[in-house]
Amino acid sequence: MKTKQLVNTAVMAALMAVCAWITIPTVVPFTLQTFAIHLAVGLLGGKLAALAVGIYLLLGAVGLPVFSGFSGGLGSFAGVTGGYLIGFFLIALVMWGAEALLGKGPVVFFLSGAVGLVVCYTFGTAWFVVLYTAANGGAELLTVLWACVFPYIIPDLLKLTLALVVSRRIAPALAR
Repeated sequence: MKTKQLVNTAVMAALMAVCAWITIPTVVPFTLQTFAIHLAVGLLGGKLAALAVGIYLLLGAVGLPVFSGFSGGLGSFAGVTGGYLIGFFLIALVMWGAEALLGKGPVVFFLSGAVGLVVCYTFGTAWFVVLYTAANGGAELLTVLWACVFPYIIPDLLKLTLALVVSRRIAPALAR
């Protein structure tokens, strides 16, 4: 790995932390993390973006306050929203796979980002339901979807679109 790639990967992991701190607190907080993840894929490519997300999650796992609400530690993963954190890594993996198979075009970027969001929502919601049910005795799927997924679809698609536009503008400068 070249020094430039290492630095860019670290910067993107740091950006994910900053974007996590920009939050509207709800059951599953509204943050800019998905924007940072999509931007990382757009600027670094899928492989380095997945590494950046992995570093970000490891920083949080060891206790640094990089998650929303300035939280961190393994407890963040053990809670009902921990599946969405893991889902962030899945977004990067989906986009990396699509990039490897189909290239780096804007249509591939947008569609793989949207599929990545669906994977993140699915994994995070399943995690939420399992842990919530274990702690509280039951949760209706539709109620969980209304709390944890439906309000986030349009904002996440807007963040994906913004990441596409920003990454297309900044990528040529980073390549130099």
